[in-house]
Amino acid sequence: KAQEPPTEGLPPGPPDFLEFVTGLATQALVHLGAIPSPFTGKTEAEPEQARYMIDILEMLTEKTRGNLKPEESKHLEALLAELRFAFVKLSTPNP
Repeated sequence: KAQEPPTEGLPPGPPDFLEFVTGLATQALVHLGAIPSPFTGKTEAEPEQARYMIDILEMLTEKTRGNLKPEESKHLEALLAELRFAFVKLSTPNP
């Protein structure tokens, strides 16, 4: 019998679209400085990296248009709205 690959740290079951886009959004939030990095524990803003992750999610929105379940589409749009707002807030200087 072939040995099963290790699954420690992986979600149960096959990959899921909502988990995938949520993972990308989480990376964007780390780069926005909204949550600490899981690797360093530090919170630091990297706007260029955040913008890139948002661009990836926008590309996925365009490439999957018409092929997502309604809840997937709503989830993706909600994530993007939250990330765009956080990006604008980060990019706008405080008076």
